[in-house]
Amino acid sequence: MLRIALLYGGESEEHSVSCVSALGVRRAIDNDSYEVIEVGITKTGRFVLSPIDSEWQLAVSPEVPEDAPELIWPVGGGELRMASGISLGKIDLVFPVLHGPNGEDGSIQGLMQLCHIPYVGNGVMASALAMDKARAKAVLSNAGLSVAKDVRITRANYLLDPAAQLEKAKTMLSPDCFVKPSRSGSSVGVSLAKSEQDLKIAIELALSYDHTCLVEERILGREVECSVLEKKTGEVVVSLAGEIIVSGREFYDYEAKYLDGSAELRVPTDLTNKELGEMQDLATRAFEALGCQGLARTDFFLTKDGFVITEVNTMPGFTPISMYPALWGASGISYPTLIEHLIQTGISFGSDPR
Repeated sequence: MLRIALLYGGESEEHSVSCVSALGVRRAIDNDSYEVIEVGITKTGRFVLSPIDSEWQLAVSPEVPEDAPELIWPVGGGELRMASGISLGKIDLVFPVLHGPNGEDGSIQGLMQLCHIPYVGNGVMASALAMDKARAKAVLSNAGLSVAKDVRITRANYLLDPAAQLEKAKTMLSPDCFVKPSRSGSSVGVSLAKSEQDLKIAIELALSYDHTCLVEERILGREVECSVLEKKTGEVVVSLAGEIIVSGREFYDYEAKYLDGSAELRVPTDLTNKELGEMQDLATRAFEALGCQGLARTDFFLTKDGFVITEVNTMPGFTPISMYPALWGASGISYPTLIEHLIQTGISFGSDPR
């Protein structure tokens, strides 16, 4: 029986989202085919042996306990061990259900490669590149995909001359704009700025999460998404489209995504055959341009002038309300079958650098 380490939690602001995502994945894994070891990462970055709580939900902000028994990964190869020295045996595959920095950005993927353990999902390069919105947009634009215009501000330049950086950022106010950390997820640190004062506050907030922020034009259109899956044969398939409809809030922020029910996820949504085909083609092109493997969720705005790509998420949410598994369900692939595809693809990739 193959042994899977299900890795969740992490140091990012999406810690609780990861915990609930991991619960969904754990329930979907076939216990007759796999032995699952549940490994949590605490908010301080400790790897611990920690069972997933079947009662977890986002409303209670679950987290990995700091006092759980610590684990040590076998850098160079070997067996997973507890800090006390007890061996947990060889791990055949890691399923990293991690969101945000130090989890979804290539860090964990690099660690698994140093340990010579196969893992589910994207490799180091694609994970790091997709996580950095500024660099990902440059690659996607170079591949011929439409992206929003932006101004990029670094923490160092802002500290040196905030007035000059604010003057540069003001060019995006027409009449409003978004400000976001270059590397974050779940809309953490994202603001809608409507004035120069808003802009200053928003930039300083975003730069508290990352050393670079984007001041980005506001795109008006339908917010639509699709899921991408690479099978073990190498075939890349794309789901039907879903749509996010937000009421009572100005944009799809963290609270709308997970807490207050102000967002409706329309799965699948109504697109013409031409629109759906174009969206699926663009999602595939983005997947290939960033060097993705295994899975991704691709987000767009459908405007009067066509599709504008906003993000490629290399480890999308797997919570009960997450778009990625919901879209595959609507496309004829059940949650357990989806998880099995991801496991098999991870095994087929092996632990070679990717």
